[in-house]
Amino acid sequence: MARVTVTVRDAGGHTATATADYTIGRQPVLGGYYLSGGADPTADMAGGNFRSLTQYRSFADAYIFPGYNRPWLITLGQSGVMMNMVLELKHYGAPDGPQTFTVDGTTYTVPAPSMTIQQRPGTTWPKAYGYGQVVSGQCDGLFARALSQYRTLGFGVNIQLASEFDTDHEFGTTEAGVPYTWAQSDARAVQAVNYILTWFKARTLPGGTTFSVGIAGFNRDCFRRIHPEELMARLDFLQWNAYATNASHTALARFRRTKDWAVADLGPVGLSRPVLIAEWGVRVAEIPNQAAWIATVPPAIVQLNAEGPPWIARTNYFNSGWGTLTPKATGLAALRAAYAVPPYV
Repeated sequence: MARVTVTVRDAGGHTATATADYTIGRQPVLGGYYLSGGADPTADMAGGNFRSLTQYRSFADAYIFPGYNRPWLITLGQSGVMMNMVLELKHYGAPDGPQTFTVDGTTYTVPAPSMTIQQRPGTTWPKAYGYGQVVSGQCDGLFARALSQYRTLGFGVNIQLASEFDTDHEFGTTEAGVPYTWAQSDARAVQAVNYILTWFKARTLPGGTTFSVGIAGFNRDCFRRIHPEELMARLDFLQWNAYATNASHTALARFRRTKDWAVADLGPVGLSRPVLIAEWGVRVAEIPNQAAWIATVPPAIVQLNAEGPPWIARTNYFNSGWGTLTPKATGLAALRAAYAVPPYV
């Protein structure tokens, strides 16, 4: 407990003194959610202390904010739910090929995406707008379209650039026929992120706009490369994802892994940024009792935040893929219970 003493003196020399005890604390962690397919999560969130939401959009999509047929996102945002909008260079939501469109009276032509990512052997490699395309200004029209729509949304969001750079780069990337290693792809991504940040920050943004970059957080070298101190000075959050995919995985260990790298490897600016967990989840194949595992998350976050920065500020459950709640009703009940206790209240 700390104490502050205030003494005031009037023109006649009379004084009065008052003291007050205070403690310095942090705001509650925001418990959040994502529903598979970007579907309307309103019913799932009803009756729970859900205060954060993750959404995904491609810059290629003509309907980024709030998204095609997603009026519920405006309703949730206006009710105070904090949005983490993941905006990706990965190409989806639009036909492949160049685009020509008009934004606020200016006509833009954006070429077809020239990069492939997620080049796992034996799979079809997704297309993405290349980092070279970004820094050469070829994607400016995509950013202009997104910003124009964002200005009509009615509230500020966190813009997370990319879903998971490490997943995108793990097997290298190829742009315009030129292959790049994982490390080279990370360096090129940082250049592109800096370009995008400069582009957006040079323009009027809705109040409350913040920025982060997306990473799964499974490789320490990549985490270090994607978070140079000079980039962290331009970002508002750290971000990583946390999944339990083995019966031995504990909540404390899964959320701690990337935090330990941050503490060891990042500079003072990076460590000063709060953490936004855009995705966390429990894979039922390895951990059938998802509800029991979810119940261990609140004390794990309490312990991690008690250990010092970077402090976890939001945790958004990913009810899809590895995190699919099975059975859903039981999982949702567990999430509601978890978000009803500290550090969420």
